[in-house]
Amino acid sequence: MMFRILNDPVRLLLTLPGLMWALSFHEFCHGFAAKMVGDPTAERYGRLSLNPFAHFDLIGTLMLLFVGFGWAKPVPINSRYFKHPRRDLVIVSLAGVAGNFLTAVVTVLILRLLGPHWYLKWGYPWTAYLDVILKIMVSMNIGLAAFNLIPIPPLDGSRVLEAFLPYKYMEYYYWCERYGTIILLVLLMTGIINIIFDPIIDILWALLPY
Repeated sequence: MMFRILNDPVRLLLTLPGLMWALSFHEFCHGFAAKMVGDPTAERYGRLSLNPFAHFDLIGTLMLLFVGFGWAKPVPINSRYFKHPRRDLVIVSLAGVAGNFLTAVVTVLILRLLGPHWYLKWGYPWTAYLDVILKIMVSMNIGLAAFNLIPIPPLDGSRVLEAFLPYKYMEYYYWCERYGTIILLVLLMTGIINIIFDPIIDILWALLPY
């Protein structure tokens, strides 16, 4: 997630609601989709929850704040329960992205319903902050969805790639999976990640009902 917010304490506070929802709903959607295709593992571990503390990952949160991308605690998935492993893997992998995009769409529709500069018309001081929270909610969820579509392990996009990758190339995928976090860090620090990230996020922004 490409957000650097530590240098602005007020924006950090306004970002927390969207951050907690985006990460929690993302993981919840993974678990719910897994349950729908036959895997009860997430439910057994108490991960079918919107409680952000159920999905909290200390390292992932610190990475988000200090590096610019992060993650929640991954929902446990057991593909042995899948009746159609490749298809179900794609469904479960994209569920989190779909949840974030759905959140962005609903938030945009709420903002459209409220109208431009609605917070001025209502006349309450807190409405300006709520407007900022809603707009951050859109950006946060679109950013998380786009970032997770990047096909580099351990991101969701890599699981989609795994499902369609010919078996003869799987050894290369497993090598990439082993060093995926390091590869992501290098790509982030060098800015090369934007070559992949920018087109994805542009497409998602274009799909929003503005």
